[in-house]
Amino acid sequence: MAPTTEPDVHQARLANGVRVLVIRLPQLETACASVFVRTGSAHESRALNGISHVVEHMVFKGTATRDARRINVDAERLGAEVNAHTDKDHTAFHMRGLAADAPAFVSMLGDIVSGASFPAAELERERQVLLHECTEDEDDPVSTAFKLFDKACFGAHGAAQAVIGPRRNIERFSRDELVAWVGARYSGANLVVGVAGNVEPGALVRAAEAAFGGLASGQENRVEPARYLGGIASKRDAGSSQAHLVLGFPLPPLADDDYGGEVAAALFGEGMSSPLLDQIRERRGLAYYSACSADVLDVCGQFVIEASTGPKQIDELLTEVLRLLAAQAEAIDPLDLERARRQLAVRRLRDHERPHRRLEDAALDLMFLGRVRPAAERRERIEALGSGDLRAVFERMLAAGVSVALAGELPRAASERVREIIARSGYRVRLPQP
Repeated sequence: MAPTTEPDVHQARLANGVRVLVIRLPQLETACASVFVRTGSAHESRALNGISHVVEHMVFKGTATRDARRINVDAERLGAEVNAHTDKDHTAFHMRGLAADAPAFVSMLGDIVSGASFPAAELERERQVLLHECTEDEDDPVSTAFKLFDKACFGAHGAAQAVIGPRRNIERFSRDELVAWVGARYSGANLVVGVAGNVEPGALVRAAEAAFGGLASGQENRVEPARYLGGIASKRDAGSSQAHLVLGFPLPPLADDDYGGEVAAALFGEGMSSPLLDQIRERRGLAYYSACSADVLDVCGQFVIEASTGPKQIDELLTEVLRLLAAQAEAIDPLDLERARRQLAVRRLRDHERPHRRLEDAALDLMFLGRVRPAAERRERIEALGSGDLRAVFERMLAAGVSVALAGELPRAASERVREIIARSGYRVRLPQP
């Protein structure tokens, strides 16, 4: 198993295309083992939206050799934590426990990922759990705002679909559909098996070969990149007393290997001294919560500003956010840029010290970029971005057109009011075409 450009990171590839990634962390007594699969809501048709998330739940409900209780007992008798998640571009399954048990974790993950049996009775029980989760999601105005925002950004593309999927799909998914989805998507070309901890790389490759070597090679689950549209959407919720705003612009997808959006988001809205929080929260009291992030995935990227406020402050909040964005395209404060660089450097060091976070970052790099980006390369490229580069990032975003979503307690005709505020603001933010 050969090391990459970082001596503690080792990679191998099985004959069927499964990639094995091992990060040696000899200072730890525990280890994380994960399986990452290139399938998520962006890969789903509208009729199958939500199926990746249902599969994520159901693989723990039985395999050819173990029932749901045995799966839980086998992990818990080792003291291991078990978790999983689904995103727009991938699904992941995790175990963490003693480093000596890492090969067993790989074996157990292999059993559920490649041998899930999807018992019909378990599907009916888990369907009720998923419907409760769906109800919770529907009742959350923040989640509603983000779903509206994604639709405004990407329209009918899979990247705009919610991971959980619509209620009607959860209610009708059949066992046969789950089996077919896994058979088509869970193949060697779409899997990364990763382990981080005080482990021996060769032993983990052998464990991965035993657990995943029998999978069909398959083809990579590819989706056309999402085309950004831009738009305005709103949904009133009489049961809410607050208004929730999500506003943003397109960023390049992960394949572009571009750090500009990440630095721009940190500069604009990370930390209480950032322009967003300093002006919106500290000086004007326009929101009790506000944040900014760069969400960069395989098929799309989004520069996202979110804020929660009182209904009567929406107009002033939006006007001020637009002013602040336009100001960044005119001039970048050197102090803000230095702060953003340092905050990103410290955040990366914190992530580097969290084995599960470091493993996930490296595995997704390998899955979507074909390589693990070294920490030194990341630092150098972020440091190389100057004020002119950051102004250009903001200029491109403003020129692409804004997307705005509002949910919660809203005034009537909220979307029209947003459009009017943007039009009369006089700033460089372009209105999206109807």
